[in-house]
Amino acid sequence: MKILGLIKTTLLDYPGHVSATVFLGGCNFLCPFCHNKSLVIPSEGEEVLHKEDVLDFLQKRVGILEGVCITGGEPTLNNELIDFIRTIKKMGYKIKLDTNGTNPQMINSLYQEDLLDYIAMDIKNSPTNYLKTVGLTHFNFDHICQSVAWLKNNYIPYEFRTTIVKELHTHDDIKEIGKWLDGCTNYYLQNFKPSENQIVPGYSSHSKEILEEFMKILKPFINNIKIRGL
Repeated sequence: MKILGLIKTTLLDYPGHVSATVFLGGCNFLCPFCHNKSLVIPSEGEEVLHKEDVLDFLQKRVGILEGVCITGGEPTLNNELIDFIRTIKKMGYKIKLDTNGTNPQMINSLYQEDLLDYIAMDIKNSPTNYLKTVGLTHFNFDHICQSVAWLKNNYIPYEFRTTIVKELHTHDDIKEIGKWLDGCTNYYLQNFKPSENQIVPGYSSHSKEILEEFMKILKPFINNIKIRGL
């Protein structure tokens, strides 16, 4: 397990909880607009945090922090993830998992052990344009659909979220996403912000007005829609 980052205290990453955020390296997507290039494609000299040091820090913060957000990269690629979360859970922390939904089996295994309290799943685009948005020539989209269907069963609190990029997301895409996620609990439109750490430069944000138009398109399908990052 490559731990490539740790935010020791955050009010943003786990809604309603004072938390720490652990960043795991490696991802099975190459979304060109991704601002975490150093996590997706780690360099040779990338500093890796020792798992024991991270766990020691969390142990010392028991009673101060409430939760731990596990993010990436894509955390569910790590075979050690279950043991890692199991150890953190025993300290009494709530666990939020950020995922792209490509490993529904791992998600269900974590759920079966009661190791998750909240899941945030990225919806990269409409099913029609998923492939170009994740930067691959092929992948198993059925796994994404399985994760979406699993979360919509409301086993645990969750959210879907899409980083909205001007060059990648159209009104038609948003309508298709709405139909796909019809009836889901929470959906967030995240306004893209350019970064020097992007995998591919040159992408830009939609205007506030366009994001609000997207919200109107989604309203017939999803009740709770919010915009982040304006």
